[in-house]
Order: sequence, then structure tokens, then C-alpha cells
Amino acid sequence: MVTQEAKVQTVWETKLPLPLAGRGKVRDIYAVGQDKLLIVTTDRLSAFDVVLPDPIPLKGKVLTQISVFWLDYFSKMMPHHLITADVSKMELGAALTPCLELLEGRSMLVKKSKPLPIECVVRGYVTGSGWKDYLKTGGVCGHVLPKGLKQCQKLDRPIFTPATKAVEGHDENIDREQAAGLTGPDIAKKAENYSIELYRKGAEYAATRGILIADTKFEFGIWNGELILIDEVLTPDSSRFWPKNQYEIGRDQPSFDKQIVRNYLSGLTWDKAPPGPKLPPEVIEKTSLAYVEAYEKLTGKKLRA
Repeated sequence: MVTQEAKVQTVWETKLPLPLAGRGKVRDIYAVGQDKLLIVTTDRLSAFDVVLPDPIPLKGKVLTQISVFWLDYFSKMMPHHLITADVSKMELGAALTPCLELLEGRSMLVKKSKPLPIECVVRGYVTGSGWKDYLKTGGVCGHVLPKGLKQCQKLDRPIFTPATKAVEGHDENIDREQAAGLTGPDIAKKAENYSIELYRKGAEYAATRGILIADTKFEFGIWNGELILIDEVLTPDSSRFWPKNQYEIGRDQPSFDKQIVRNYLSGLTWDKAPPGPKLPPEVIEKTSLAYVEAYEKLTGKKLRA
């Protein structure tokens, strides 16, 4: 279904003539033969693990094109799943020809891997659920942190704080030992090391473009016996992006991500259970502009909309 929002064509859900391999909170995933997937990023927005009823214009294109940027940027550090994001090179067959305009800029043809059953979260600042855990326990996911930290303070070093992948409901923070129990110790250690290294390199680059990446989550999969980087990478959906020139310790930060929506929702009397509340037009527009600004700041390019 394609709807019109803010004079920009938005995509809420796709129905392509391919076998549907899965439909997540944001992505529609299709099987292409036995060993490839077509990942289509819609404009759906999930907050507090609930898909909201209003699409965010250009969001899917931003997420896809930022991920493509980072996959290329990290390509010498580790292998990844991307085959191509150019629809003219996907060779999807004549049946998909009418859909190519829809897919342009918001789809990736990727290698089909076996995803790890954990989300690989890295935190460089104490914020979000990590801040709440710190206030209660003095630590985050098994990491004991120094006393006296303030909200949104930068940590001395990034920490790895994995989480479960909930099919329904909320993901849950776990410690590294629990993660190793789900993946095996060798894979867990590799995933942790890659996550920290990718975050550091990505955060260093982003800072030169005026963005602080406070935290993020990576996804990894096994392909031909090898650990590879999959799914979205350092996007405004999977990360907290803060404007560097407005950063101030001890308070919530302005953001280039869906924290705009979270902040709005937190002011409502909503129990964070489906269905999610509708968003006012000004919140939708502000969020869309923030996503686009994040892309253009990071890449130095105009969004291919």
C-alpha cells in the first residue's frame, strides 16, 4: 500500500510477486532463489517495540542509503551481506519490473545468512535504558561503571551490552555470559570484538561530520561458516544520533533519530502496548527532516529520494 504524506510518497507495506520470507517492524523481506534475500525498508516506524500507525516520509530510503554507506565504509574491516542496492542490477525478473520505482533507494539484495539470536548493542554514552539501569544498579548489563556519572556522559571506553531478540514484546538486556550461552563463546567473542571496533570507527567518522553516535546495535549472521555484518548499520533507527554542537552532559540531548517520536509518546498516557497512538503532523515532519539531515550530514550527499 502506498500512501501520500507531506507531498512525499510513503510506503507502509509492500506486496511483491516474490515469496515473503518475513515482515518485521520496519522491513519486508522476500526470498530471491535459495540463497538471496530482497530487503525492502518501508516508512513504518516502531517505538517502544510497537509499530505506529503513521509512516514517516523518506524514512525507508534514509535507512537503506545510510546502511549502504556504512557497509561500504566498513568493507575492509569485515565481510557483509550486501550484493547490490542498485535495482537495475538485481535481476529480479520481468514480474518485478512494475515495482522497480517503488524499490529504488529503499531496497537491498543480500546474501541469505543465519542471523545470530542476539542484538549486539554498543554504548559509548550512558543514556536511555542504560542510564536507567545505572541509576538502579550502578552498572549496565554486567558492566560495573564508575560512581557519579551524569546523564548522557561519555564513557571512558565503549561497552558491549547485548540483548535478546523478542519476536513479540520488548527485547531484554542480557550480559555477555548469557549472550555466549545463546551463540556459543567463540561467536559471541567475535561479535563483541567486531561490534566495539565498528562502533569506534563509525563514531570517530561521524564526529567529524558533526554527529555523536551515543549507542547503536549491530546484527551479525553466519554465511558459509563466516561471521558477516547484516541488516541495518549505524542508522537513526538502530542508533542514537546527537548533534555534536549541542551536546551537554546532564540532560536529554536533541537528536537526529526517532527519539523525537519517543519523547512525544512519553508525554502521553499510553501503556506502550499496541495499538500505538497516531502522531501529529508536526512530529511526523520533524522526524522526517531529522532522518534526512542525518543522512546528508554523514555522507555529504543529497538524499536520493
